[in-house]
Amino acid sequence: MYSSPMKRRCALLAASAATAFVLSVPASADGDRTRGKERAQMCEGCHGIADYRTAYPEVYPVPKIGGQQSAYIVKALRDYKKGTRKHATMQGIAATLSDQDMADLASYYAGDARK
Repeated sequence: MYSSPMKRRCALLAASAATAFVLSVPASADGDRTRGKERAQMCEGCHGIADYRTAYPEVYPVPKIGGQQSAYIVKALRDYKKGTRKHATMQGIAATLSDQDMADLASYYAGDARK
């Protein structure tokens, strides 16, 4: 039989492997493009205008997000919601989004670079 420290190491290794697997699965795997399109109306006012720059809270070039990787979009929205990514407007918008909303938006925008 294995000693107690060996059992703990195996359990820790198994837990680490499971965590790595869960974190490596794309965050937007459950995103629904149709729902994302409906929810994207709030995004298009800035992200849908070529070369748009916002003046609040400071002059900031607004990136095009169409064609961006869905996992990146979800992470960015989560970071705005947590406050680790700073932009007052985006923080306010992200605060209203559920995880499902974020996945849906990411699925919609990742599908087409023209958006």
